[in-house]
Amino acid sequence: MEIIMTNKSTNIVETVNQYGKKLLGFIRAKVPTEEDAEDLLQEVWYQLSNLDEIETIESISGWLYRVAKNKITDKFRKSKTKNLEDFSYENEEGEINFKDILLQNATTPEDEYIKKLFWEALMAALDELPEKQRIVFVQNELEDMSLQQIADEAGENIKTIISRKGYAVKHLRTRLKQLYTDLSTY
Repeated sequence: MEIIMTNKSTNIVETVNQYGKKLLGFIRAKVPTEEDAEDLLQEVWYQLSNLDEIETIESISGWLYRVAKNKITDKFRKSKTKNLEDFSYENEEGEINFKDILLQNATTPEDEYIKKLFWEALMAALDELPEKQRIVFVQNELEDMSLQQIADEAGENIKTIISRKGYAVKHLRTRLKQLYTDLSTY
C-alpha cells in the first residue's frame, strides 16, 4: 500500500512540474484574474490527486487540459446566471430582442464572456438559415433597416420579407434558447 502511494505521489509531483506553468498560462488566458486562474489550477490538481490510478490515463496532458477547460466553463456558468438574465428580455410578443443582447456594452469580463458566447451561437445559428432569411434578419435586427426598406431594396413583397424574418426568428429562438438554458441552469 505504501509503495502505491509513493508512486502516485511521484507521478503527481512529476505531472505538476511538467505541466504546471503551461496549464496555468492556458487557464490565465481564459479567466479575468490571476487569482481565478490559480484557484482553477488548484482544482485541477485536486481532481488529479483524487484519481485512484493516474497511470491508466493515456494522455495526461489531454486529461489536464480537458479538466481545466471544464473547470473554466463551470466557473463561468455558475457566475453567469444573473448576468445572462440581465442581457436578455422579451418584448410584449414574447420575443427576445437580439439586438439589445448583442450590442449591449459589456461592463465586466463575465459580461464580455457571455456576449462572446452569444455572438458565437448567433453566428452559428445564422449560418444554418437559408440565405434570404439570414439577410432579412441581419438587415432588420443588426443594421436597423425597416422591413419595408428591405422589401423595397430587394424588390420583394413586404409579406414575403415578414415571413422570412419570422422563420429566421423562430429558428434563432429555438437555437439560442438552448444556450440560455445551458447557462442559466448552473
